[in-house]
Amino acid sequence: MRDPNNVFHLAIPAKDLDETFEFYVTKLGCKLARRYADRITLDFFGDQVVCHLSQDYDQQVKMYPRHFGVTFKDKQEFDNLYKLAKQREIPFFQDLSKRFQGKIEEHEMFFLQDPSNNLLEFKYYPDPRMMY
Repeated sequence: MRDPNNVFHLAIPAKDLDETFEFYVTKLGCKLARRYADRITLDFFGDQVVCHLSQDYDQQVKMYPRHFGVTFKDKQEFDNLYKLAKQREIPFFQDLSKRFQGKIEEHEMFFLQDPSNNLLEFKYYPDPRMMY
């Protein structure tokens, strides 16, 4: 189990740092930690995402095998992020939907698409035992 004082780190490609800043900081509300000529480092919901300038990004958008995001414990926080994404017209790859309806692992989810075709999944499980 991770010590809550430690931070998960993820590095992803970014084709343009200005577009990446606009998406993650201005629209999504992440905090900019650092910016260099070749990368930006973000506080992404309490974890660290580093967006490295690269021309090696996914040209074709697809959910699998690679995406990342946040599983919310609090339904209101999940709903608030969804409303924010709609209000700020953040590009959706997949709008709000439910998976596994009627089963213990039922959850709500939506996917956002950043300017470099990285997909971000946000989800909420009514049964907190299903978060992992």
